[in-house]
Amino acid sequence: AQSQPTERGRFPMAAAAEDVGVARQAELRRAEGNACFRKARLGAAIDCYTEAIALCPGVAVYWVNRGLCHFRRKDWARVEEDSRRALALDDTSVKGHYLLGCALLEKEECALAVKEFEKALDLLKSSNSGDKMAEDIWQVLAKAKYLDWEKHSTQRVWKMQSLREACENALQEHHFLSGTLSEDSDGTTNEYPDQCKLLSEVFTNAILADTPGDVPDYLCCQITFEIFRDPVITPSGVTYERAILLEHLRKVRILPNLVSVEPLI
Repeated sequence: AQSQPTERGRFPMAAAAEDVGVARQAELRRAEGNACFRKARLGAAIDCYTEAIALCPGVAVYWVNRGLCHFRRKDWARVEEDSRRALALDDTSVKGHYLLGCALLEKEECALAVKEFEKALDLLKSSNSGDKMAEDIWQVLAKAKYLDWEKHSTQRVWKMQSLREACENALQEHHFLSGTLSEDSDGTTNEYPDQCKLLSEVFTNAILADTPGDVPDYLCCQITFEIFRDPVITPSGVTYERAILLEHLRKVRILPNLVSVEPLI
């Protein structure tokens, strides 16, 4: 049986050979872009990745690489655009989620940024790789969570203060209308001062939830003194940050507080 031409008038074998050639050219452009990126020639790198995208727009890594160039330039609109295109092609792209999270964080869309960073971390954990990148993601995730908390905390405190003033005014008006705002002539003590004090205590306690405090020692690694992210317990019962402990073992080859050779938990 003879080969039939495709819609574009090419025979299947010729079309396949041409597609392979196009893919090879795209990979060459990507390699050139990588070389330019390493030399901090971001404009040239962007041009190379753009050519690769034009040749093979369905390859997610080309979009990610160009997005990284825009990231270096802090061109956040283009970072978001390229990372979204990359994730539409490959939702398992760790760098794609990381870049999108960074772009969203710059737009102060902190809650959405947190979701992207957490997705990137989940993907890294499932692949058991990328310790350095995991550290970078942890840092921006912590920043995004703090900014999200700060934003909502400020709103809650402002609303609470407004409500407190409204309650105090309403209480004062109630006692004014009932004639119990001040102490009676016969020396009888009214309830107004006590109610004001109780109202103040209620709102003070309510605001405590949005007041920053010290982190307990048991939530911090004894090596870095930072909050645990991925804690592990040594056989002696001491808890450390996994990545930091493994790095310590690679350098020193001695486990802190070592009492056995049992595996970490």
